[in-house]
Amino acid sequence: MTETIIREALELFKESDDATDFSRIAAYDDINFARLGDQWPANVRKQRQDEGRPCLTINKLPAFIRQVVNDSRQSKPAITVHPVDNGADVETAEAINGLIRSIERRSNADIAYDTAIDHAATGGFGFFQIGIEYSHDDSFDLECRIDRIANPLMVHWDPSSTMFDASDWGYAFVSDFMSEDGFEAQYPKAAKVSWEGDTRDDAVRWTQEERVRVADFWLRESAPRKLFQLSNGMVMRSTEYVDEVKEVLEATGVTVVRERNVNAYVVKRRKISGVEVLEEETWPGSTIPICPVWGEEIVLDGRRHFRSMIRDAKDPQTMFNFWRSATTELVALAPRAPYIGPKGFTAGNEAAWATANNRSHPYLEYDPTAGGAPQRQPFAGIPAGALQEALNASDDMKSIIGIYDSSLGARSNETSGRAILARQKESNVSNFHFVDNLSRAIEYAGKVLVEIIPSVYNERQTIRILGDDMAEKVINLQSNNQGVASIETDEDRLYDLSVGIYDVDVNVGPSYGTQREETREFLIEILRTVPAAAPLLGDVLMEHMDFVGADRVAKRLRTLLPPQVQQAEQESNKIPPEAQAAIAAKDQELQQAQQQMQQLQQQGQEMMQQAQGALQKLTADLEAAKAQAASKDAETASKAQIEMAKVQQAAAEADRMYTLKARELEIKMAEVEQRARDAVLDREADLQKALIVRRDF
Repeated sequence: MTETIIREALELFKESDDATDFSRIAAYDDINFARLGDQWPANVRKQRQDEGRPCLTINKLPAFIRQVVNDSRQSKPAITVHPVDNGADVETAEAINGLIRSIERRSNADIAYDTAIDHAATGGFGFFQIGIEYSHDDSFDLECRIDRIANPLMVHWDPSSTMFDASDWGYAFVSDFMSEDGFEAQYPKAAKVSWEGDTRDDAVRWTQEERVRVADFWLRESAPRKLFQLSNGMVMRSTEYVDEVKEVLEATGVTVVRERNVNAYVVKRRKISGVEVLEEETWPGSTIPICPVWGEEIVLDGRRHFRSMIRDAKDPQTMFNFWRSATTELVALAPRAPYIGPKGFTAGNEAAWATANNRSHPYLEYDPTAGGAPQRQPFAGIPAGALQEALNASDDMKSIIGIYDSSLGARSNETSGRAILARQKESNVSNFHFVDNLSRAIEYAGKVLVEIIPSVYNERQTIRILGDDMAEKVINLQSNNQGVASIETDEDRLYDLSVGIYDVDVNVGPSYGTQREETREFLIEILRTVPAAAPLLGDVLMEHMDFVGADRVAKRLRTLLPPQVQQAEQESNKIPPEAQAAIAAKDQELQQAQQQMQQLQQQGQEMMQQAQGALQKLTADLEAAKAQAASKDAETASKAQIEMAKVQQAAAEADRMYTLKARELEIKMAEVEQRARDAVLDREADLQKALIVRRDF
């Protein structure tokens, strides 16, 4: 089995490496050129160094890259979860939102996002990944994480993919290096044989140390299944619609009305070395949790090319280095301009004149009898053509990348703030596809998290979530081992993360803190312009202040509002009579659902007691039959065995009937619970319609 997995992994790895090698080579060259400053051809550099000529590298590309990366840091994409079907609700969607925010903060997701877009802008592609691990060393609670991938060249993806994200990847590899001691400590029985991967980026560095290369081998396999729609509206998978459930449903009159085949997927992660599988687990989601951040995508001849932001700017950067080196060389050689004079004018002072070009002498003497004073040839100056070519190369880089001086902080011919912002916006728009591709990767990460969160957190009783303002809140979960819970109030509600379908999108814009600052500054500007508005806006301004006690100040200022304003706000929060009647009806429906669920639970307890009593009686009869069979003659023993068989059959029948009744009761309770949830949703909708949104002046 292991040999088959390793053989399959090697075949898939070679397929990926051959199909994506051109993009990886280009990315390696871009990173080496832009980040490490290797911008001179090796033969030209050696020739100039041998001749003692300057070979300068004035790297302007990192400033352009930082402009895009830092712009994305200022406007972080935020994952937003929305309910889709009737089983989902807005409050649970907000709870999932808060949980994702908590996951991002605990795992330092900002670092993963920033690293990925930096790699995309520099080399053409970057990655981050979703993982699952224990919350800490002394716990069995699992939690999701968003981890960065520091080296994008260590990721090999499925080249047959056509989706922009990784949702249709069939396989992927993420390689890493471990020290021999660390490998032996973690896998003491494994052979120290490295995974045969592409080590172009680390070939020199890693051959100098004792390292073992391992790889995470992700494989997504098809797992077809059937889906059944029942006459009561429920939808069940083939793995859930087993014989026992089918008997109970048919006994209650529920039948299958529709069925269809679904092409589901199972994802497995295997950590492999060169010869064996070190770890193996089944991923709870249906897609590979590696999130690609692509650069500029171009599809040509069936191949996907991913280009960096600076790829076409490398030639102008090379020419800029050349012309700046040439002008520096001309200036450096200027002090070597020779002295011209009559023959023999250095007589008697030859040593001083021999070092006149490289030493500073207080004076130089010459022989006046030689026929005249010596004269030094003037420096002709740097050729205007060399300076102009350097400027042209610099302008070429700006026009190719689309970022101009105003975006880099330099003064330009724009005088008004609006004009400067317009020029900066043009530069941002020209490279916005890099920021937008990061948003798409984060959106895919949100979909992966929404899919796996119920499986990861289903055993928890409580979880900690974060609000829009990053304030912490603890909510209660309805875990698998809690059974069916009654309907609670908002304060102690149970959230079931496994019920309902949710969709994901991302919002790119200022953070909550930035929005508070903008609102605060806008209100202060209004008060400066219209001081008379202070009594009306003072409480609203205090609500957006961050100092300790601002909320108390806001409450006191609210008492100073004019009576008509206070009355208007109170009226805005009142519920119309017809809405109150609708809400009362929903409350009555909820109470009836609660009573019905309590009755069903009581019936279940009575059934349990009856079954236990019947089982005890049958057990006693069985023991009596056994005793009679042991003490009587053969004829009596035969009759006792017949009676014992009847008792056993009755016990089996009673157990079967109890199981069917329990299944029937479970289905009824699920239906009642669903009706209660629908009533809660209807009640919340009525409240939203009835309440007039309060306006902060």
